[in-house]
Amino acid sequence: MAAIIKDTGEIWSRLFDHRPFVHGEVTFFLREFQDRRDDREVSRLFKSLEYSSELGQSQLDRALQLGDEHLPSLKVNVDVAISMCESVLQKECKFDSTSKLEKNRGTRKSEWEKFINDMTDKCAKVDEEFLIKEKELQGFYADLEEKLHIKS
Repeated sequence: MAAIIKDTGEIWSRLFDHRPFVHGEVTFFLREFQDRRDDREVSRLFKSLEYSSELGQSQLDRALQLGDEHLPSLKVNVDVAISMCESVLQKECKFDSTSKLEKNRGTRKSEWEKFINDMTDKCAKVDEEFLIKEKELQGFYADLEEKLHIKS
């Protein structure tokens, strides 16, 4: 029974006691940053701090000056662009495309109906002329047969 308890304790420590693993990782981390990298990260942090403070002292005033110089002209240009857009929108509102489209559709429809009526009239005239010519030819050949005394 004691052996089972001892084995259970050992299994428990292997499964749930992570101190040896964590200790190894901490040691590796410390060695990586202290031994190999020396103070590179610290020097990089100081350089970043120096650069940001320099920007804050010198470039901030320059940025404000440039903003004061160029922002009024930019605002004027934006205002002009906005007014142009508004005038285009007003013209678009005045232009009623649906009524013009309906008008054009009506015109095309009336032209189509006129075309169809003209074609129908022309076809009727051609049919009438064909019938007239057919009757004339029948009369001509009937007269010719009569003159030649051909009996069918």
